[in-house]
Amino acid sequence: MILGIIIVALFVLCGILAGQHIIIPYSSYQYVAVAILACLDSVFGALAASTGKKFNMKIFLSGFFFNAIFAMFLVYLGQLLNVEIYLAAVIVFGGRILNNFSIIRRDIMDKAQAQRRKIRKQNIATNKTIKTDLEAEQEEIDNDIL
Repeated sequence: MILGIIIVALFVLCGILAGQHIIIPYSSYQYVAVAILACLDSVFGALAASTGKKFNMKIFLSGFFFNAIFAMFLVYLGQLLNVEIYLAAVIVFGGRILNNFSIIRRDIMDKAQAQRRKIRKQNIATNKTIKTDLEAEQEEIDNDIL
């Protein structure tokens, strides 16, 4: 787990450092933007799959690279046909990112609610124990008085 976080942090750091020194020509902005959206879709899809214990590294890697390549192909095809096909990719990937994010959010909220229920049950059990102890002490006091 910690090793995975370290690897992700290193890749993010390398991406940030590389992004500061790479100049992208204006004509390639659409390609890069759609490829980034496709990659983000794969990352959020992997996070959503891992919450449901369905994560598969082969599916993630193939989706990460092939979605990006196919999205860039759509941009290229759109430029050849003089049609802005990349907008369809942006809408689809944007919708999938939001859908995956909602799955992740829902899972986090369910886990938090389960944790609160568990704590509440522990508190109820503790309160019952305290009440029975108090009742026993009260009975002893009552018996001493009588």
